[in-house]
Amino acid sequence: MKRKTFLTKMGLATTAMAGLPYISTRARNNAETLAYEKESGASAPNDRIQIALIGAGWIGQVNGATAVELPGVKLVAACDLYHSRLERCRELWGDDIFTTSDYREILARPDVDAVIISTTDHWHDIQAIDALNAGKAVFLEKPMVQHVSQAYAVIDAEKKTGNVLQVGSQLTSDILYLKAQEMVRAGEIGKLVLVEGNFDRFSAEGAWQYSIPPGVTAEDVNWDTYLRDLPHREFDPKQFFRWRNYRDFGTGSSGDLFVHLLSAVHLVTDSYGPSAIMATGGLRYWDDGRDVPDVMLGMLDYPESASHPAFNLALRVNFIAGSGGGVTIRFVGSEGEIVVDWTNVTLRKATMDKRPPVTVDDFSGQTREAFLEYHRENYPPPAPSVIPPSELVYRSPEGYDSRRHHFENFFASMRHGEPVYQNGTVALRAAAPALLSNDSYHSQKIIHWDPVEMKIL
Repeated sequence: MKRKTFLTKMGLATTAMAGLPYISTRARNNAETLAYEKESGASAPNDRIQIALIGAGWIGQVNGATAVELPGVKLVAACDLYHSRLERCRELWGDDIFTTSDYREILARPDVDAVIISTTDHWHDIQAIDALNAGKAVFLEKPMVQHVSQAYAVIDAEKKTGNVLQVGSQLTSDILYLKAQEMVRAGEIGKLVLVEGNFDRFSAEGAWQYSIPPGVTAEDVNWDTYLRDLPHREFDPKQFFRWRNYRDFGTGSSGDLFVHLLSAVHLVTDSYGPSAIMATGGLRYWDDGRDVPDVMLGMLDYPESASHPAFNLALRVNFIAGSGGGVTIRFVGSEGEIVVDWTNVTLRKATMDKRPPVTVDDFSGQTREAFLEYHRENYPPPAPSVIPPSELVYRSPEGYDSRRHHFENFFASMRHGEPVYQNGTVALRAAAPALLSNDSYHSQKIIHWDPVEMKIL
């Protein structure tokens, strides 16, 4: 089934989600469409990759639809604890796919080459480790783990098995952020001093108010299995279907969204990460029993490194953004700024007069004249020069989908050994500051982190 047909069946077909090839073109208003040629065409029989979903909720189904749009990829199995989601998978991909509520049955199948893990955060580590040890390539939703301490075993399994691990922060594949990286490396904004990133929302769905089927029971969702190693508790459908609202199962807004921003910032700046993390926020609107904030702010210090100067990063997630919400990352330097949103990367240049200023109004006339003469002799005006455009805009092609691009990279790594954009180490360097933001928020303390050794200090 083609992805457009799949998305139409899900009620989500939009032109923004269909990848089409475009060439780079520059318009008169200094706007350029970035080049991107999607992977297309038939693949050789020995290049076929058969995938399975572990976690077939909303994002799992979107991941599956994206993956099978690529040449030579077939979905053959799906695992989820909720039986209705498995029924939906059969509706979408055919009655012949294998379905189960036990992910270990997926891993035991020789016809599965790769798994896409889109389960709750508290299951990520063990499922990724088991999959790698079972010889499967793994596409793992972000954040890679629920707690920093769990990440080292995932990375160890990745290295020991040699199997492909790609973590699903797709902004690391996004051509807009790759363009921003190119401009920062070229010194287009001078010395980097500050980065600001926000991921705001203005909807109940965006605040994780997901639908709960009426009459659903503990047996319908394999509640005891879902809890994993948590103490037993009575069935609460909110904690299953709206799991991101709870610390036992998710990682809050920082684990869900800070990690996207951090992945992009680290890509653009070639950074290993911050040395100090501080977060604040609160529950300002969605008072529905959740135990995580709906407004969260992060302040992070990045030390000087071989690839960048010291700079500060300010992060924000707001789930009741009356401005309408949106995603923006702003890189501010001594000679300009780069602003990236969903569809554009904008470079704005600024020139500061490097001559000492003239502030002589409070001097006497004689002193003022003497200073002005001194200033003219020692700091003459710069020679006339061509003034370049003060603003350049680069756009992603219509229909460009960074999630698809991320899967292209994943499958290219499986087929040809190409490096993935976000392996376990890269993923931890993005996930750790996000997860430690939670620790800072709840402890009301600054958390110190070694971004090179990837250790809490």
